[in-house]
Amino acid sequence: MPTTVIVPIYNALPALQRCLQSIRRHGAGIAELVLINDASPDPAITAALDQLAPFPCATRVIHNERNLGFIGTVNRGMAECKTDVLLLNSDTVVTAGWLDAIERCAASDCAIASITPFSNNAEICSIPAFCKANPEPKEPDRIALALGETGKPLYPDLPTGVGFCMWLRRRALQAIGLFDQDTFGRGYGEENDWCMRAAAHGWRNVLCDDAYVVHQGGQSFSAEGWAPGGENLQRLLARYPHYNALVADFIQRDPLAPRREAISAVVNWTAREH
Repeated sequence: MPTTVIVPIYNALPALQRCLQSIRRHGAGIAELVLINDASPDPAITAALDQLAPFPCATRVIHNERNLGFIGTVNRGMAECKTDVLLLNSDTVVTAGWLDAIERCAASDCAIASITPFSNNAEICSIPAFCKANPEPKEPDRIALALGETGKPLYPDLPTGVGFCMWLRRRALQAIGLFDQDTFGRGYGEENDWCMRAAAHGWRNVLCDDAYVVHQGGQSFSAEGWAPGGENLQRLLARYPHYNALVADFIQRDPLAPRREAISAVVNWTAREH
């Protein structure tokens, strides 16, 4: 099934422009690109979205009439399409072969519900340093290409996907529903909850270990102070008391270490100059 890429947008114009520029370079395989402006107060966002240069894929721009928050915005996008979806933060930069790699991963096992790629800044999917916000690399496309030169991808299981760039299978969405806005409000914890629900129904959450997407972090929605943790973390733990132990066990075992080491042996991690 083709993939619709949904980009929720709230302010942070420079980051958005970098993201869109990368999609122009590497977006040919996207079934439809859906850009949703969540009532950004910055008028430059609306102006930029209304004057977009062409993309190499079908493109649709949606302006929310009122602010829905991150969950409401992506739920709207997922409800308005019928394909598999990929949720992409507006502070990301996609790289060579990213979507092809993710779709190959999805095709490898029909039980896969969510897919997260490697990134510089993606918690348990971070590389080269595990569970850290690594600097943005100087040449991310070269890193992406190098992933294919380090052996066959393993597609290892994860305790949870990471929401900066997360592919979701339509059949899984039909089976377990969209993100839980009633519980998690404006955002944070919703993708963890969705992945836990998926796992409880026999689905897999995996790493696409031959795809790489840059994540700046700290932009857009999070810039408004909707910080992770707090009440939403307590709601998540109330629903899944074993969640912290599950993630802690994954971090302690670090099953991705051999793959990261193999990649780092052939990759130049020189940081991008800002």
